[in-house]
Amino acid sequence: MKKVLITGVAGMIGSRLAAYIIEKHPSYEVIGVDNLSGGYTENIPDKVQFTQLDLSTDSLDGLLANQNVDYVYHLAAYAAEGLSPFIRCFNYTNNLVATANVVNACIKYGVKRLVFTSSMAVYGIGTPPFSEAHQPNPVDPYGVAKYACEMDIQIAGEQHGLDWCIVRPHNVYGQHQNIWDKYRNVLGIWMYQKLNNEAFTVIGKGHQKRAFTFIDDCLEPLWQCAVNEKASKQIINLGSSIETRVIDAAYQLQEIVGGAEIEHLEERHEVINAYSTHEKAKTILGYKDITPLKEGLQIMWNWAQQQPKRTRKEWDQYELEKGMYGFWKK
Repeated sequence: MKKVLITGVAGMIGSRLAAYIIEKHPSYEVIGVDNLSGGYTENIPDKVQFTQLDLSTDSLDGLLANQNVDYVYHLAAYAAEGLSPFIRCFNYTNNLVATANVVNACIKYGVKRLVFTSSMAVYGIGTPPFSEAHQPNPVDPYGVAKYACEMDIQIAGEQHGLDWCIVRPHNVYGQHQNIWDKYRNVLGIWMYQKLNNEAFTVIGKGHQKRAFTFIDDCLEPLWQCAVNEKASKQIINLGSSIETRVIDAAYQLQEIVGGAEIEHLEERHEVINAYSTHEKAKTILGYKDITPLKEGLQIMWNWAQQQPKRTRKEWDQYELEKGMYGFWKK
């Protein structure tokens, strides 16, 4: 039986992709790993061969040595862009060091292709929409880590013959998103706040533009990243072509959840406008903008209301507190 390994399998993209492969491509067995720092075992499909491990410290040898894995999806990451300047060491360990571990294993055990989910954060400040030819210029340590991972993977391709596809998804949302992390996933943060009778918090005026992308629209394109020959050694933006102001997304969700107050917070160091072109995703991966934001938000909200009460993710201590935003201060 052919095999696929997914890191970060307990997270939103990892768990939904695993379920998609199991349903649509039953000739493949799915092996999954996750350290469960941001994902939940309840998300993982029953048919996944799951192992809990931390990619920054644990070896993948035991999983890959005798498994003959065809494709590896490296989705595991801690994607808190705004928080990353205050947790630099954690950021680089969990994103860059962990990826180096995955790259080593893929080379050692002859994986046919590594699919790596990078981030729009690599583009940084520029003039959107960003194409894949745009020179990356990240403005936070998370973006730096992701760009470094991209470069390392390309070097592994040149020196060791590793086949790869680098995907830059952006603002993906939907069922299985971690709505209990206060530092990332603005749509999930708002849903958590509504469930706990809190106001929607918006950074600054909310005029930042993002291209929110529904998870279901990404699943077949992600599969194509591994199996489509045209995706070999390609960097591909993956996401919606429709940019939306954050405040307008808040207004849409307000209507769906039956009303919510909006609280405007201090501005922070971030990219104001982040959206991109998607010609490569459409021509190579067959990506289609199928789900409008309002429809996707309704689906996610229906799911969120069925979730158990969980402890919210909060850092007990930051590595650096100088310049910390008031809304995250202890």
